[in-house]
Amino acid sequence: MRFRAPADRRYIARIVSKNAFHLDEAAARRVLMVQAFETGPADGKPWTAEDRALVTRLARETTPVDARPERYLDERARHALHMLAPRDKAVARWLDRRLWRPGWTLLALLLGAVLGLAADALGGSQHINLLAPPVWVVMAWNLLVYLSLLLPVPKRARAWLARRLARVPGGSAPLQACGQAWARHGWPLAVARAALLLHLAAAALAAGLVAGLYLRGLVLDFRAGWQSTFLDAATVQTVLATLLAPAVAATGIALPDAAALEALRVGPQGAASASAAPWIHLYAAMLALFVVAPRLALAVWAAARSRWLARHVALPKDDPYFQRLLREHRGGTPRVQVLPHGAAPTAQAALGLRALLAQVLGPGLQMTVADATSYGNEEAAAQLAPETETTLRLALVDLGTTPEEDTHGRFLQALRQSAPGVPLLLLADSSDFDRRFAATPARGAERRAAWQQLAADHDAAWAAAALNSPAAADETTTAALEAALSR
Repeated sequence: MRFRAPADRRYIARIVSKNAFHLDEAAARRVLMVQAFETGPADGKPWTAEDRALVTRLARETTPVDARPERYLDERARHALHMLAPRDKAVARWLDRRLWRPGWTLLALLLGAVLGLAADALGGSQHINLLAPPVWVVMAWNLLVYLSLLLPVPKRARAWLARRLARVPGGSAPLQACGQAWARHGWPLAVARAALLLHLAAAALAAGLVAGLYLRGLVLDFRAGWQSTFLDAATVQTVLATLLAPAVAATGIALPDAAALEALRVGPQGAASASAAPWIHLYAAMLALFVVAPRLALAVWAAARSRWLARHVALPKDDPYFQRLLREHRGGTPRVQVLPHGAAPTAQAALGLRALLAQVLGPGLQMTVADATSYGNEEAAAQLAPETETTLRLALVDLGTTPEEDTHGRFLQALRQSAPGVPLLLLADSSDFDRRFAATPARGAERRAAWQQLAADHDAAWAAAALNSPAAADETTTAALEAALSR
């Protein structure tokens, strides 16, 4: 098995790029667990803002200043888990669950060899039909497997393996979120390990078949012959010479000519009389050449790949959660420039916006609010240059207004022109709109879709929040904002 689906290619591209953190498997699982508790659904999770601030301070104290960000992420996760594990017993159980055991490779070899030895590779009798030995079935199956390596992993196989990775029996919402995150990030590693086991088992199965051929040949007298309704001896000689050419070249055993093969022909009631020893050598060579050797080579590749992936689990740097942790590690301060359109935000809305951004970007952020850009004066926004070291520009609008390309679109375009390298977020304040149309949620969904489309047309992130509400920085809203910024 290999990784050929577009999602897998994107994952590998992220691994080899510089836009990702690279952690080993255990560290990545710890970091994802803490992320799930800090950003996932609330569900009564035993984690507070004070806890998050404490583990951040501890991590900064125990991590060397010149340490790589990956070291800081893991150190912070370890501190957090020391606090989380006693509060939620399922956390330790999930982290202690062994997703891979080296002994499974020996088990795959043993099971494959036993099945190969137990199989009656010669068709259940002491007579070998040269045109239809079961060995060809094994080779045909492996040929199909080799061809399947050129195709994407089947969706059902992906879904089954993803469910196994994401399974957290009886876990809380954050644990379920962690399982889902690991299913996304650990999928290539799990596929590589599954491929290793399958290739080893297939190689051992074929080796067991070869061993069975010779072991039974030591105590039984096998005879070879052929029969056919439509083929004559010359045609049979051509078919066998073509199919067994690699084995003939490897062993030096020559095939009989057409006259000799005619002598090996048996009738419906006849019995084969020629010794099967040379044919056993040829079929064993075919299994070794086209099953055992390729499967072992694929197993070596899968083992090397899984070993590498286990040390390079990629977590995206552009995720707002990791961006915030990276700034905390470097001691940087997020700077947000708020650019209202139509009207300036109320004092309550400004406080709600600050609380919301603090949840996503960190409590130490600096936020400035520019003068509102009036309707019809959108081109003037091109003169609103960002302040020094601005990390995010936020275009603030009212969800109650209908998005228009001639006004809001020109506003976003002007902001892009004034600071093309600074991330741009379009945030719609839904406080008044949601209150007026609380009884018609369909209208709210339609209006949100329209604003989201306008933001997408101008390559801006988009989110909506009720800034005047005391719950402006609740888990659902912050999760939506983080998702918007990550895109």
